Amino acid sequence: MWSVTLLTLFPEMFPGPLGQSLAGKANEKGLWEINAINIRDFAPPPHNRVDDKSFGGGTGLVMQPDVLGAAVEAATQGKKMKKIYFSPRGKLFDQKMAEELVKNPEVLMLCGRYEGVDQRVLDFYEFEEVSLGDFILSGGEIAALSVIDACLRLIPGVIGKDAVHAEESFSAGLLEYPHYTRPAVWQGLSVPEVLVSGHHANVREWRLKQAEEITKNRRPDLWEKYKRKS
Repeated sequence: MWSVTLLTLFPEMFPGPLGQSLAGKANEKGLWEINAINIRDFAPPPHNRVDDKSFGGGTGLVMQPDVLGAAVEAATQGKKMKKIYFSPRGKLFDQKMAEELVKNPEVLMLCGRYEGVDQRVLDFYEFEEVSLGDFILSGGEIAALSVIDACLRLIPGVIGKDAVHAEESFSAGLLEYPHYTRPAVWQGLSVPEVLVSGHHANVREWRLKQAEEITKNRRPDLWEKYKRKS
């Protein structure tokens, strides 16, 4: 079983969409589990404050190390867990990272808010900083949902057919080819003839060429990596 523990100020956001569809059914079957812990539960009363002004000045508030440290200790209970913190300055999340992350049976994800968390927490507990891209989110919760979803698809039994993964975008270094279904003609637009020809070799060749062309035009960075490996 793949187990994810989240440290967040908004535990009610989980499992959210992960409780629906295939991910939700897999959770019910015991293929994975999720536990959301409220960071504020570890803040001192009466106000349960979790943040304070930044040393050195500046705008925004920083989540406090004593509160976060207590939350991490409670979540790990001495166990060795892979620790992730979502940050714009982190390593860019990709399919390869998802494949590596899901190999860890227990993962702890820290969802920051405000201006972020005290750096000493990241250093002391050896959190790996991860980013979804060059944009800013209000907190790590949405990033966590995305990362978890990407990982769940890789767990045997969640999607159903292992062959599905081999043809998805990024798995072979290319973006995925276009898909079509019935009706064969819609709004005057027809399905490409090769797809209804019944010639499997030609279909495979067409799909590869489409994937290559789409990748070349939309993601030149991926295209360069693909060419070097080819």
